[in-house]
Amino acid sequence: MSETNILRIEGELTIFRAMELKPILLAMPPVDVIDLSGVTDLDTAGVQLLMLAKETALAAQRDVKLVAHSPAVIEVFELLNVAAYFGDHLVMDSRTASGAARS
Repeated sequence: MSETNILRIEGELTIFRAMELKPILLAMPPVDVIDLSGVTDLDTAGVQLLMLAKETALAAQRDVKLVAHSPAVIEVFELLNVAAYFGDHLVMDSRTASGAARS
């Protein structure tokens, strides 16, 4: 049984950190899980980096999972409508349901 390689991202996932995080996301052994609970800000460069990690994993016939989405991540994924790309539709559904309950 293989060990899961988890990357927990803290702080900004923006253009200012993209060059720092890219080699970590694409390193060997590959990251299996990206924990987004500590992300405080996400921009399109960060989204592109996550997409690159996903595409690189799929090209190697493996998967990378995004977990524990912070409110900042959910907001941007919702704004850009990219949750389905990552397979995160349940995250969006649960946020929509909780938002509707507050209305």
